[in-house]
Amino acid sequence: MPAALIALGAFIAVIIVWNVVFKRNMGEAMLLGLLTTAAFAGADAPEALLGGLRGALDEEVLYAALAFVFMAYVVDRTGLIHKLLAILNSLVGRVRGGPALVDTAGSAVMGALSGSNSGNTAATGAFTGPWMVRTGWSPERSATVLAGNGGLGAALPPSASMVIMIGFAGSMVTTGQIYLALLCAGIYQVVWRVLLVAYFVRRDRIQRAPDEELQPLRRVLREGGTALIIVLGALVPIALTVGPLADFLTTSSPLGESIEDISILTWIPVLVTALALLVGRRELPRGTRAWAGWLAEAMPRFTSIGALLFFAVAASGILSELGLAGDIDAILADFQLNKYVMALLVGVLVAVVAGPLSSTATLTAVGQVSLFALVSVGVDPVLAVTAILVFASTEGASPPASGSIFVAAGLTGAKPEKTFLPLIAYYMVPIMLIGCLIAWGVLPVLS
Repeated sequence: MPAALIALGAFIAVIIVWNVVFKRNMGEAMLLGLLTTAAFAGADAPEALLGGLRGALDEEVLYAALAFVFMAYVVDRTGLIHKLLAILNSLVGRVRGGPALVDTAGSAVMGALSGSNSGNTAATGAFTGPWMVRTGWSPERSATVLAGNGGLGAALPPSASMVIMIGFAGSMVTTGQIYLALLCAGIYQVVWRVLLVAYFVRRDRIQRAPDEELQPLRRVLREGGTALIIVLGALVPIALTVGPLADFLTTSSPLGESIEDISILTWIPVLVTALALLVGRRELPRGTRAWAGWLAEAMPRFTSIGALLFFAVAASGILSELGLAGDIDAILADFQLNKYVMALLVGVLVAVVAGPLSSTATLTAVGQVSLFALVSVGVDPVLAVTAILVFASTEGASPPASGSIFVAAGLTGAKPEKTFLPLIAYYMVPIMLIGCLIAWGVLPVLS
């Protein structure tokens, strides 16, 4: 019996029943889901639970999500967000849904550079998330768009996921073939997200920014241009880790490979917060009591996001130890199906596994068997690799354990659980369908 796969189903079912049916808060639901998952370890349940909790404490995304919550609070309380919004509105405020379109375009660029879904959500959403909320988008819709766009980190080449799958495919494909094919697949995903923004704008009746907020660019730069300094907090870590400067520092400077240890997921909120405190120092509290009250107001934001993500990451670790990857291998090996059903089955399984795991971890675990399963039923190897990469790119939008969801919720003040069903309906299912259409040869890709 595929115990780990059943445990995953139980984890998700308990969360849904406790939160939706019994109307209890998501923190309780996540904790019960974690305990239910650990119970599948039998006599080793206490050890599995303790191991999952310890493992969660080592996860970078847990601390990064909390850092982004505090960053958003500081940027807001120092008044810098108002100055940034004035500048952004003067540039694209006349376009309905402009903030979401900027986030989509920014996520596509960042996706091609970083290859990280949570990092992608963080880098672009740090500014577009609050901007969306301030221009009429609901916090939940804003978080849905940010997390959904985060998946472009694995959707566009190059990425660690792409390298893993090329390694599994061996001589069946070339790097150039997969690069071009994945670029086409990524473009399909970007187009879908642009269409989604247009749909959300009409459905939610999002309006362009009011005329009184559309001040001349020269004026807003004169009055609030210093706020742009905090953007360096995002640009510097990106420039140091990806692109020509990163290559130069890695190969031709004393820093060498230590550059690769810089995490944009950690350093963006740290640097943006530091710069915001510096630039907005006149708005900071004075005195110990004022600082205590200022920090106390931020605490509720931490408790919600932190607890939810901690329990989700711990459950993910337990599922891995229970052998979730092996269960997927066994299922794919036992089925003898045509390419249409097999592509659909592989898509569902990869997307399900990508929820509690990262896209790279997912492909490391089940990428090879998924590739062989598709090739064995007649799918072209290039199309098979591309489709699997598309399936894995649902990671950012896969509830309940995706780090992108909690980063997005922290940036917009949304309740993470309110984004789960929209993410499945608007991102997971359509992206899986794009992957299937590519595997079936319906959607053409260059190779």
